[in-house]
Amino acid sequence: MEIIFGRNKEEHPEPIKANVQGQLPTWLQGILLRNGPGMHTIGDSKYNHWFDGMALLHSFTFKNGEVYYRSKYLRSDTYNCNIEANRIVVSEFGTMAYPDPCKNIFAKAFSYLSHTIPEFTDNCLINIMKTGDDFYATGETNFIRKINPQTLETLEKVDYSKYTAVNLATSHPHYDSAGNVLNMGTSIVDKGKTKYTVFKIPPSVPEREKKKSCFKHMEVLCSIHARSLLHPSYYHSFGITENYIVFVEQPFKLDIVKLATAYIRGVSWASCLTYNKEDKTWFHFVDRKTKKEVSTKFYTDALVLFHHVNAYEEDGHIVFDIIAYTDSSLYDMFYLKNLGKDFEENTKLTSMPTCKRFVVPLQYDKDAEVGSNLVKLPSTATAVKEGDGRIYCQPETLCEGIELPRVNYDYNGKKYKYVYATEVKWSPVPTKIVKFNVETKEKLHWEEDHCWPSEPVFVPNPDAKEEDDGVVLTCIVVSDPNKAPFLLVLDAKTFKELGRAIVGVELHLDLHGMFIPEKDSNTETE
Repeated sequence: MEIIFGRNKEEHPEPIKANVQGQLPTWLQGILLRNGPGMHTIGDSKYNHWFDGMALLHSFTFKNGEVYYRSKYLRSDTYNCNIEANRIVVSEFGTMAYPDPCKNIFAKAFSYLSHTIPEFTDNCLINIMKTGDDFYATGETNFIRKINPQTLETLEKVDYSKYTAVNLATSHPHYDSAGNVLNMGTSIVDKGKTKYTVFKIPPSVPEREKKKSCFKHMEVLCSIHARSLLHPSYYHSFGITENYIVFVEQPFKLDIVKLATAYIRGVSWASCLTYNKEDKTWFHFVDRKTKKEVSTKFYTDALVLFHHVNAYEEDGHIVFDIIAYTDSSLYDMFYLKNLGKDFEENTKLTSMPTCKRFVVPLQYDKDAEVGSNLVKLPSTATAVKEGDGRIYCQPETLCEGIELPRVNYDYNGKKYKYVYATEVKWSPVPTKIVKFNVETKEKLHWEEDHCWPSEPVFVPNPDAKEEDDGVVLTCIVVSDPNKAPFLLVLDAKTFKELGRAIVGVELHLDLHGMFIPEKDSNTETE
């Protein structure tokens, strides 16, 4: 796996025309913009973890049947500081670096501790977020970086904490019908409380305030108090329905005292995460109109999740689908020491990712007997009333082995049929792309020898009348040196290959991204 994980990737900031094979739909016009780690060695220093690498943006621009590729490293403060020093000097989640000569060596001191922590990185390597007409590279800290989607140029840095008290934020926001961004962040010991804060970023500002940033109009929709002041839950994503925010507080937790002393103790921030398999997983539902949390306590057994699939409301229930694990070993598998020549031996999954459906009755007979199942929808998922009023939920297993799920976003928060995802066998690195029908449990696959696909992105046909009318795009990294990497275009309905755009340069295995239609991107190739 050296060819995929072990080498720094070269950037290609000028457009490269790809060799298109097959026939692409004439309506497919725009930019597929992706983000992920591309550099793991700086000078004589190396990152410990694949997720720590410097963010490398890359894009595929579709214009009149032609495809152009380009890539460029995010010129974050972290990148610039590291390159100037010719070594890693800014800490990442799995790699603690010292000393840090950057001007802001230490961030704010936590009020209850005498210690401080290094300022979080702005190496925003996970996803792309759209705010109004602007696009941002995102990670899981309080920093995001504005980028130009045509040139991949890095623009200004935004600090969420200047607008609301969050220290961490997800890289998987949601978008409502008005174009608002909805996201969540953790406020660590803010005014004596640790909270999960849901906030909204408007797509634009009033005309009289045109010079102001839309972030200055950020609004806190609600705050959910963490069950433990010093051990908040880690979370990578959340769900929404038409009327509710869906948040899963899992027993995969961040130890704040350990986090605050990590620099002094010489350990990474990753070592401050712990999973308690004896603990419970709590479900929180916040009414988007009243901004109040549903008072009933819903919970399930311990699990770990990174990605929500979708959620919707039906007959007084909230149905939400997630990719769940029974342990927290996934992150450990991506330490670079495990991704070398002994890859197959070191990265066998101890917990298979499983798509699980929870069905939660928000409206139920309050006089129902203790021990009765309150779920009235046709599902094997249960929600059992307990004597103290809490409701214990057990999921329906939809399928095993899928990760990096995407749906047709027009159906986000609504009842839906199709999930597009990667599929794994024995390791966390995917070998297939899959279309999964959550109603019939049917699967369609695409795979090819020596091919390692990234997260699939569904792009709807502008004239679509059905949920799966469109194409699925995925970047394919290859481990055969005699084979060229390519962008794959699949018919989303049949899952047959429509075409591929072969690029003459090495691709990196990325994480997440989005398709920007031509009307939103002002597509250029020069």
